[in-house]
Amino acid sequence: MGQHWYDNAVIYSVDVETYADSDSDGVGDFRGLIGRLDYLYRLGVTCLWLAPIHPSPRRDGGYDVADFYGVDPRLGTLGDFAELLHEARNRGIKVIIDLVVNHTSDEHPWFVDAISSPDSRYRDWYVWTDSEPADRRQGMVFPGEQSETWTYHRKARAWYYHRFYDFQPDLNLANPDVRTEVKKIIGFWLQLGVAGFRMDAVPFIIEQTEPGNSDSPKDFPFLTELRAYASWRRGDALLLAEANVAVDEIVRYFGDEGGSGNRINMLFDFLLNDSMVLALARRRAEPLIMALTESPRLPDGGQWATFLRNHDEIDLSRLTAEQREEVFAEFGPDENMRLYDRGIRRRLAPMLGGDRRRLELAYSLQFSMRGTPVLRYGEEIGMGDDLALPGRNAIRTPMQWSDKTNGGFSAADPVRPVIKNGGYGYQKVNVTAQRHDPTSLLSWFERMIRTLRESPEVGGGTCTAIDDAALPPAVLVHRADGPSGTMLFLHNLDDAPVRVDLGRIAADADHPNQVFGDQPYEDKLDLADLELTGFGYRWIRIRRDPAG
Repeated sequence: MGQHWYDNAVIYSVDVETYADSDSDGVGDFRGLIGRLDYLYRLGVTCLWLAPIHPSPRRDGGYDVADFYGVDPRLGTLGDFAELLHEARNRGIKVIIDLVVNHTSDEHPWFVDAISSPDSRYRDWYVWTDSEPADRRQGMVFPGEQSETWTYHRKARAWYYHRFYDFQPDLNLANPDVRTEVKKIIGFWLQLGVAGFRMDAVPFIIEQTEPGNSDSPKDFPFLTELRAYASWRRGDALLLAEANVAVDEIVRYFGDEGGSGNRINMLFDFLLNDSMVLALARRRAEPLIMALTESPRLPDGGQWATFLRNHDEIDLSRLTAEQREEVFAEFGPDENMRLYDRGIRRRLAPMLGGDRRRLELAYSLQFSMRGTPVLRYGEEIGMGDDLALPGRNAIRTPMQWSDKTNGGFSAADPVRPVIKNGGYGYQKVNVTAQRHDPTSLLSWFERMIRTLRESPEVGGGTCTAIDDAALPPAVLVHRADGPSGTMLFLHNLDDAPVRVDLGRIAADADHPNQVFGDQPYEDKLDLADLELTGFGYRWIRIRRDPAG
């Protein structure tokens, strides 16, 4: 087994406001989520990741936080949240929440006080300069929606910094008082019972902003401080970082130069995500082989988080311009499907044309990779998107529970429109219908996750891509080795069937056994002559160590 609970977890990403409404006001809430915990338990979820739950003007989906120590009253009370933690724990499900401390809302009391006077105790909690910075129009996170990263505040009579929108002023993390406050926020929620945090925009948290310097230095030791503080408060606390950075910088987020894993526990693998999407678009394994081969070795205790779709657009910024165009042509041919010139704002089912075979292939790929899989709510039933909604809201529509009004999400008009029409409308795509169908995508996900839970070497072992010229170019073969044994995975990214010879590659096989696949295939395995259908996949256990 892995050394940590999160090594073999299945993380499920939820927007509370769009998941389940218990009081018919159109907004999802904690009580509604509590009522769906048994569904998540059956699915195989072991950890819930909640999008921002704090009070907020909600000009940026809750990422504009106005109070780090409370919960949005639309979602319920702090008591309701504590009950959610209790009920989740009773089912063996841990809960992590978003930690958004790069910035606050401009309505946060700290900023309101900061702009009131140069002598305010909170003035230096934000980043200011008296003169117009030379890099004022550089480094925008949302190009096309932002025109600057420094804005002049008339009342404060100074320029303030904001990596994101102008209503989200950046906190000054170089200020010791701000650092202390961030630790207090972490301690508060850990004490309440959360298992950890998904840390938003981590590269900007450690950015030591220098006006006029578009490449300001980063304070990596602050991550060491946060990890030490969280670990003292809860020994198994998880810090899961969003950091879409270059390969040569990744290891520094996990630990210091001495090789210690004393910073972030887990990092979203954006590079692997880009490679998976490119491989699916090309129907060729090479991008994935390269990604797995060139993946940096992590310090002990470090873990990847894998994903296909998250709460944002698919960020293709780590691909070359030519590679991005390939992916756009295949999965986002219309301008309305793209966002910020770097990403695709669609869910996976419509991206893959509703092809059930390719959907299974894609998620089999993700869940068989090294690391911990993260699944976005609704993906397990193949939900679609609403491109009529602005920006990222296209994939943030209400969960579709049944064919009742508003998909069973709420009896009232929902906070965001539910998908009604077309092949992804709630009348056709919903949990209830798929629950009664043993061949449904939901049933398939349950079987796959059960198989994954029986294969701890996938999350906690090593992962090796087989780069063999004899393999068909559309076929990815990789293996996972751990104390519990060895698994071999085959994935055919093209629709043409193939035969594969793995006799030499898997010479250490001992009574190979297919534990999961797109179909049963042959009765007796011959690793020297394996069949793969078009878009086929096979999970084969080639060795088991009962002592592991």
